[in-house]
Amino acid sequence: MSKPVLLIDRTDPHIAILTLNRPNRRNALSIELIDALRTAIEESCKDTGRRVLILRGSGPSFCAGLDFTEAQNIANSHQSAQSLAALYRALCAAPLVTIASAHGAALGGGAGLIAACDLAVASDDLQLGYPEVRRGLVAALVTCLLRRQVSGRRLREILLLGQTLNARQAIEAGLINRVVPASSLTSETAALAEAVSESAPGAVARTKRLLDDLDGIASDLQIALDVHLAARDSQEAAEGIAAFFEKRVPRWSAD
Repeated sequence: MSKPVLLIDRTDPHIAILTLNRPNRRNALSIELIDALRTAIEESCKDTGRRVLILRGSGPSFCAGLDFTEAQNIANSHQSAQSLAALYRALCAAPLVTIASAHGAALGGGAGLIAACDLAVASDDLQLGYPEVRRGLVAALVTCLLRRQVSGRRLREILLLGQTLNARQAIEAGLINRVVPASSLTSETAALAEAVSESAPGAVARTKRLLDDLDGIASDLQIALDVHLAARDSQEAAEGIAAFFEKRVPRWSAD
């Protein structure tokens, strides 16, 4: 029997814990995992007594981004992009306070999960980045999310260079809230969830809705999805993904 790609823990009546469970693939976002995560978020939000949703990863990494084995196929790549956009919408629209509890690698779409959450706690071994331009892709969907947290030249540097940031650089850039030793990640995340639970639930939910409405995130994600799909269909994307699997430097065309 295959292992579930997502572990769901709702034993605490106020907190739902969702754990990405593809450790052998560094929790890469397959279509199956994306859809399971979106469904779990929506189901968790139906319980009016629940206050917090924690998102974390099993194994050595939080999430290495989209599953490139699926991205090689055009039909699958379009489906995964549309599913990912729906997942980000679900995270942003959730009345629960969402907390990313991240360790190891968080790249591309995986780093996007952190950006989509309200709060983020990271262990000091975190490596976070948006390397899409190095794969011939555009970080269109996550750009919508990042604009809520980073602006100006810092945002351009993060997206145009595609470099990976360590935990301290990520907190200085405003991408995460707290950095703790790896041994304290679970307890610090729990403490943050407890702090959320001390506030009035209706006021928290209305504050979240206000922030999201002011950001206009839903309409922005649809615009970004169109850009994302166009980039997925490009020759640069085909070359970038091929180079990734062949472990070589991409050969970009001058055209």
